[in-house]
Amino acid sequence: MKRNSGSEKESSLFLEHTDCPVCGSRSIHLHKKGTRSIHAIQPEMVKITDSSYGEVWDLWKCGSCGHLFANPFPAPKHITSLYGASEDPLYHEEAPGRSKNFVPILNRLDRLRPEKGRLLDVGAATGILLRIAKERGWTPEGVEPSRWCVRFAADTYGLNLLEGDFFTVPLEENAYSAVTMVDFIEHIPHPFLTVEKAAQILEPGGVLCLVTPDIHSFTSRILGQKWWHLRPAHLAYFSRATIRILLERAGFTILSVRRYAWTFSLHYLLSRLKLLSFLLKNPRLGSFWKKISVKLALGDSLEVYAKKK
Repeated sequence: MKRNSGSEKESSLFLEHTDCPVCGSRSIHLHKKGTRSIHAIQPEMVKITDSSYGEVWDLWKCGSCGHLFANPFPAPKHITSLYGASEDPLYHEEAPGRSKNFVPILNRLDRLRPEKGRLLDVGAATGILLRIAKERGWTPEGVEPSRWCVRFAADTYGLNLLEGDFFTVPLEENAYSAVTMVDFIEHIPHPFLTVEKAAQILEPGGVLCLVTPDIHSFTSRILGQKWWHLRPAHLAYFSRATIRILLERAGFTILSVRRYAWTFSLHYLLSRLKLLSFLLKNPRLGSFWKKISVKLALGDSLEVYAKKK
C-alpha cells in the first residue's frame, strides 16, 4: 500500500498534506493557526492520559467535505516512534472504568456478529477490550505501537499483541470478523488508508467499529478552545458527515451511528481539572474518589458501526 502518493510533501520527520485525507479534494486551506509548533511533539504528549487540552497544531479544512486536520503532521514512522516510547501507568489505574466503556461495544458486536471469530483491536493499549472479548468467546488479536503497553498486556492478561504500526504489521486479508478502533483514527494522518486496510483484512460482512470525537458536537461548540479533545495527539477531527464519507469511500455500508458515553473514576476526572486537583492530595480521599464511577454522556464522541460489502 502506497502511503506517500502525491497527497503530501515530505520534509524530514514531518509531512504536509496537499489534498484532503478524507475525500481527496485539493480544495484545502488553513483554518486555524496552532497554539504550538508541531516540531515540539514528544512521547509524553501522545499518551492516552495526556491532559494538554486546547493544544493543537495548525489546522486545515477541506472546502469540499469539511474535514479538519493537522497540517503539517509527524511522518508515520515518527508517529510510531513517539507512541513506541510512550508509557502510561495511569491508564491502567482506570481499568475498571475503561472496562465499562468497552462492554457496550462488545454487546453490539455480539449482536452484529453472533458467530464471533477473530477480533482485531487497533491501538489496543494494554488490552482491556481484548481481555473482555476473549471472555465472551472472541479470538482476540491486537496491534499497539507502545512497547510498554505490549509488555503490560502480555504480563497482565496473557495477550500477545503485535507491536508496531497498523500499516506494517503482518495481517491476513479477509480474515477478521470484527475490527475495533476506539479513539484511534483521530491520531492518524491517513484515515482513508486506515479504513481501507480495515476493509482488506475484514471478511465479507465483517464489521468495523470506530469511536472518535465529534468536532460538530454541542459540547465541542460550547467549550470551544477548552474542549478536552483538542490535544497534541489528535491529528484529525471528524463529524458525522466526514465519517460517512470516509467509510463509504472505502467500501463500507454504515450500520449505525450513535453517541458514545465514557465512564471514569471520580479520581481520574479530578486529576484532569487543575482547579480541583488539590482534592487528591489526601491519600485517603484519593482512594475514596477512585471507587466512585462517573458516566459522562456528553455526546461529543461518535460510535460508528460499518459493514464490509
